[in-house]
Amino acid sequence: MKVIPIKTSRKQTSFDLYKDLIESIKEHVLETGDIIVISSKYVANSQGRTLDVAKTRPSSDGIELAKKYQMDSKFAEIVLRESDKTLGGVTGFVLTSSDHVLAPNAGIDKSNVKKGTIVLYPDLPYTIVENLRKKIFLEMGVHVGVILVDSRLMPARAGTVGVAIAVSGFEPVQDVRGQKDLDGNPLKVTIKATADNLATIANHNMGEGAESTPIVIIKESGTSITTRKIRNDEMAISSELCVYMRGFAN
Repeated sequence: MKVIPIKTSRKQTSFDLYKDLIESIKEHVLETGDIIVISSKYVANSQGRTLDVAKTRPSSDGIELAKKYQMDSKFAEIVLRESDKTLGGVTGFVLTSSDHVLAPNAGIDKSNVKKGTIVLYPDLPYTIVENLRKKIFLEMGVHVGVILVDSRLMPARAGTVGVAIAVSGFEPVQDVRGQKDLDGNPLKVTIKATADNLATIANHNMGEGAESTPIVIIKESGTSITTRKIRNDEMAISSELCVYMRGFAN
């Protein structure tokens, strides 16, 4: 496997994502099977998905949420708007679900933007990656995979890992149930999180601060390339099947 981090210039306003992507990777030859991993915040910035918190008017629900978790009411209101549902929280953080992704504070980011401004998740992330993949095939004739990645805390672990927000062009999970382990025992629950594993590899090379490396090309990953449209629920499982969610509920 070969991992190629790509630096870009910092953008202050919305921009053409595809044009900037192609310009940024022009020194590297794309081949069928390559995976292009792009920071979700970089994509969000291309869409102008930033907000001035001070201009937000909190609702009664936002004010109530802010009181419950000791947050700024305007910020709490934005969290509510960006979430499909809230699942609990602690002081300063609300655990939310949005587009089948579990995240504190709806994945809203305060880093790498001017004070008082926040970056939201990209709008229509699966449409974005699908369109990028198709444009690359039409213009270059290669089948690639595309991932939008964000960083995420893991339960009871220090530090962040990568998580795939949206995927196109390759199978995001590999079901190995029924296969046998080294001792011949059949695997009963194992499903490999291919997209999230690649997202973590890319996230490690992107960094979390001022690296200005929002794009990573992964070559020779061994993924299963596909042209079918990936659904936004394929990497998710229900709360009833998640051992963490079930355990916390008991």
